[in-house]
Amino acid sequence: MSKQTDLNNHANQLNANKGTSGFNKAYTAAMNNHANQLNPNNSLYKGTNPKK
Repeated sequence: MSKQTDLNNHANQLNANKGTSGFNKAYTAAMNNHANQLNPNNSLYKGTNPKK
């Protein structure tokens, strides 16, 4: 297996492989990271702005 270049990885992150039975690893990892960032209970991605 060859190492992916940055451009290929970026393209794979945007590619949902619509019409197939699954997703590629880069797309799944990107969506999981996005979900973690939006989760208000995740302490790793808390914003720097305090609640008013």
